[in-house]
Amino acid sequence: MRDREVIAKDLLEWYDRHARTLPWRVPPGGGTADPYRVWLSEVMLQQTTVAAVKGYFLRFTALWPRVEDLAGAEDAEVMAEWAGLGYYARARNLLACARAVTARGGFPDTLEGLAALPGIGPYTSAAIAAIAFDRAETVVDGNVERVISRLFAIETPLPASRPQIRALAQSVTPATRPGDFAQAMMDLGATICTPRSPACAICPLNAPCKARTLGLAADLPRKAPKKPKPQRQGKVWIGLSQGRILLETRPAKGLLGGTLAFPSTGWDGSDQPPPAAADWQEIGTAQHVFTHFSLELRVLLGRLDSNPQRGELVPLAGFSPNALPGLMRKAWAIASDATAGLSDLHENRQA
Repeated sequence: MRDREVIAKDLLEWYDRHARTLPWRVPPGGGTADPYRVWLSEVMLQQTTVAAVKGYFLRFTALWPRVEDLAGAEDAEVMAEWAGLGYYARARNLLACARAVTARGGFPDTLEGLAALPGIGPYTSAAIAAIAFDRAETVVDGNVERVISRLFAIETPLPASRPQIRALAQSVTPATRPGDFAQAMMDLGATICTPRSPACAICPLNAPCKARTLGLAADLPRKAPKKPKPQRQGKVWIGLSQGRILLETRPAKGLLGGTLAFPSTGWDGSDQPPPAAADWQEIGTAQHVFTHFSLELRVLLGRLDSNPQRGELVPLAGFSPNALPGLMRKAWAIASDATAGLSDLHENRQA
């Protein structure tokens, strides 16, 4: 146990000197952080890089500086601000959680209370409890998995090794400054104990690191072979009519749920006819990768000859592709580059 206490001590001393400056953090030793900012950042960081999240976080906190402000926001406005960040169920859960927290008068300060909120799983509840409420909870993300796997030379491949990793991470989590320790582990994995070419020579934990001693650091953590992703196909229709463009809001549940989009079919399990009568012309294919499958989406462009059976025609002048999810932005980019005399589309290509 003494060695594990030294691990926490050495890592916290390193963190005090080298902590990353991030907009949702307080400085090392600066006390607990605002639970709203911790929660918001952790939800955004799920499956997303720090670099990608920073701008979104700053915009969200400028628009909605308190959880009560976010709770009172319109769903469509939040979904539009989230557009491009991906994994849209997070945005829906974000609103549900903000409203639940506001209804109860604030964030609970225990792991159990946090885990009972909408969209908050074991990792996020532990992170909020440690960083915002100084609870000695075990916080394990991908960076921490890598650090612990190397520190203790765990040869069992992921994901089977996760229970062992969690137990060992718990064994080195200190009772004092647990939030700083959690963030120090993340910073170590992000800046020194990196997936490729770890900088073992300058690592504050290089002495007790078993993988470094064995010459295995760059090989760990081991991972079970991934199965190839299945391939799906689908269609998306971009319809124009007298300076207007056809858009719809996707169903709240399911892929890209609740987002603004062009009518589409096939790729999400649906089987829909074209949204309106038109001379639809195929103009290209958008390639996109989801968590569980890859997609080839055929993009069709046309002028509408009648009122649409689904969706709504909105003025091109007020349309911004920034409100679309990434898949639909790719379809729009193909349409924007298409020729065929569609001058009203090209006039808005810089929107």
